[in-house]
Amino acid sequence: MSEQAKVSNWNVPNILTALRIVLVPVFAWVLLAYAQDPVLRWVATAIFLVAIATDALDGRIARKYNLITDFGKLWDPIADKALTGMAFVGLSILQELPWWITIIVLLREWGITVLRWAIIKYGVMAANRGGKLKTVMQSVALALFLPGLQFLPMAWGVVAWVAMGLAFLLTVVTGLDYLREANKLRRTYLAQHPEEGAGHE
Repeated sequence: MSEQAKVSNWNVPNILTALRIVLVPVFAWVLLAYAQDPVLRWVATAIFLVAIATDALDGRIARKYNLITDFGKLWDPIADKALTGMAFVGLSILQELPWWITIIVLLREWGITVLRWAIIKYGVMAANRGGKLKTVMQSVALALFLPGLQFLPMAWGVVAWVAMGLAFLLTVVTGLDYLREANKLRRTYLAQHPEEGAGHE
């Protein structure tokens, strides 16, 4: 049995991942129930930022101390997408962000996640630099929107929309990159295993 297989699921990175999952409904409730309260909008923003911080911490700790587990591999990306997805949906419910942006972002995020599982037999499609930059820009844009642009100076709103535009562009472009990478993985695998490729013709 490998060392990785011996790692217990009861470790700090997984606890942080679980905390992030628990914070999603708390964040959603504060954001939606108190949308017109400027102070509680900042509380919702703070909850979001704390949850995002656990994402950076759990991965770093897991890699540094070799605490990578199957639980973490499965639930960490789900927790991330649940958090940012809830932020996008929440802002659209409050009519502070167009639904078309949220829908396209969610289709890309969950679509690529499903694609990763669908092509796992051909190889692992790891996150690239563009994907990581996309995640950072989404987090920055959401953090700028969550306090409520209606409660903030116009200059803040301009910066928030620029950040959201960049995040949206990166979301779409990196989504297309992952589609190309998935096709490349499939072609490479089938070239190395022609007997399987014949079954797809």
